Parts: sequence; C-alpha cells; structure tokens
Amino acid sequence: QVQLVESGGGLVQAGGSLSVSCAASGSIFSINDMGWYRQAPGQQRELVAVVTRGGSTNYADSVKGRFTISRDNAKKAVYLQMNSLKPEDTAVYYCNAELRTYYNRRLSAYWGQGTQVTVSS
Repeated sequence: QVQLVESGGGLVQAGGSLSVSCAASGSIFSINDMGWYRQAPGQQRELVAVVTRGGSTNYADSVKGRFTISRDNAKKAVYLQMNSLKPEDTAVYYCNAELRTYYNRRLSAYWGQGTQVTVSS
C-alpha cells in the first residue's frame, strides 16, 4: 500500500509565501516524476510543477518565477515553495507521484489527499 501525505498550506495574504510538503511511504520500489497539481472550485485540476528523479523541473506559466519545486529522493518527498502569492493561486493543492511498487512494477500515478491554500486579497 502506498500513501502520499501532504502538509503545509493554509491562509496567507496576497504577496505572502507558503510552502507545502509531501512524503510518500509504503512498498515503493522506485519513484519517477513527482509533482504538484491544484484545483480551484469549479475548475479542472491543473499541473503546477513537476520534478523528475534527476531534478529537472517544469512549471505552469502562471507560477514561473514565483514557485519552486524540489525533492528529496532519500526521503521520498517533494516540496513546493510558493512566493508572491496571488488570490488566483487559491486552490486545493495535490501531490502526485509516478511510481512502481514491489508488488506492481507497472508505473502508476498516486495522489495525496490535498491541502488547501487560500490567498486573501
């Protein structure tokens, strides 16, 4: 069984900073990409940022220059530092990991439960 547990998030004023973290646990054989997605009310879930096992990153245009994704392979963790937050960044943020388990070597996507980020104007 695999779990992705998120922490962080919360409420901040526009222009402020927040960080979210996610740690994977369970019968994990290997992890490929790890990333963060977000979903605002009434909208589809969208990619925020992704980081490969080797450390290459990719960001949504809307967060480039403001958000930084990083990961710790030894801890099976991924982090998102969010600076210069805007009200439009308000959403539930979900951690995602593409990984293989010891009992299923097929690459599959796993999700965290989501953490709320609210930016007030």
